[in-house]
Amino acid sequence: MATEASARTTASGADAPRRYRLIGSTASPYALKMRAILRYRRVPFDWVIMTRELRRETAYVQPNLIPILQYPDTGEYRTDTTALAYDLETRHPSERSILPPHPAVRFLCDLLEDMADELAVKCLFLYRWWDPEDQEYVSRWTAQEWSTSEAPVGTQEEIDEFRARQVGRMRILGATGDNKAVLERVYFRILEAFEPHVGMNRYLFGARPSLADFAWYGQLSEMATDPSPMRIMRECAPFTDIWARRLDDASGVEGDWHKPEASVTPWVEALLRLAGEFYLPFLKANAEAYAEGRERLQLDALGGTYVLQPFKFQVRCLERLCRLFAELSAQDLDLIRPVLSQTGCLPYLDE
Repeated sequence: MATEASARTTASGADAPRRYRLIGSTASPYALKMRAILRYRRVPFDWVIMTRELRRETAYVQPNLIPILQYPDTGEYRTDTTALAYDLETRHPSERSILPPHPAVRFLCDLLEDMADELAVKCLFLYRWWDPEDQEYVSRWTAQEWSTSEAPVGTQEEIDEFRARQVGRMRILGATGDNKAVLERVYFRILEAFEPHVGMNRYLFGARPSLADFAWYGQLSEMATDPSPMRIMRECAPFTDIWARRLDDASGVEGDWHKPEASVTPWVEALLRLAGEFYLPFLKANAEAYAEGRERLQLDALGGTYVLQPFKFQVRCLERLCRLFAELSAQDLDLIRPVLSQTGCLPYLDE
């Protein structure tokens, strides 16, 4: 589930664009995720960079995060890339669905999408704002597309204000010295999971990309651009770097899903193992800390300790995953219960 919470506001039909309008930034992994989904599904849309004028136009959409998708029939603005992806499936049913048809496989897709949106982004934020080289590069890039500053556009003042704002958020998002080693291990584990398996028309659940592929693309494509994680990826996972760039526009990709019994590939299993060792334990620790009113959660995993302020949104992430798991039939569960047990995921879902 994407970090943008859902927000909906209805405008008059007279204000509606003729096509979908996706408002975002090239520096946002969620905006790139949504843009790639629209391209793959061949849904007509216009890509619009967020400007100060557009920020004022959409200021009433809360939370005011990007991307924002404006609907062509009502003029309504919506956020939350997961909800948007599912809504587009309803509005535009076609054979180019990004949701695996088998319920159990779709659950795995939902789980891996959620992990990309909520865990990989922590690695991205750490690398993006830890080293001065990355800070300088990214703040020059993103200040004009993403800034809330009142400084003149394109000035050093605007760049410096944006940089200071993002660096100031590092502790809130867990990008601290205490957590650095753990998040670096997470990044290397992600690359290790992807590198042996990516290729032309090779995706998580078949020869066509799924919602989970697009979520991972969003995060990996940004880390393939920022200086520090880019160097790591090109050295340790060069084919993953190419895979992410290629998924930017998969409008010409044609392919089939794996058969349900062949859907749990070593690639999927490797990511599930990371979910079982770190992501799901983190979600549980977060939920417990939030329920108890604690200011910090602590998780011992991957040979280190991860400490962070608990967030309500990620409580809802765990609740959603447990609900989706509970809705599976006994027959569907038979397909994926073994791998969820082997990878350590099952105890966190079967509560």
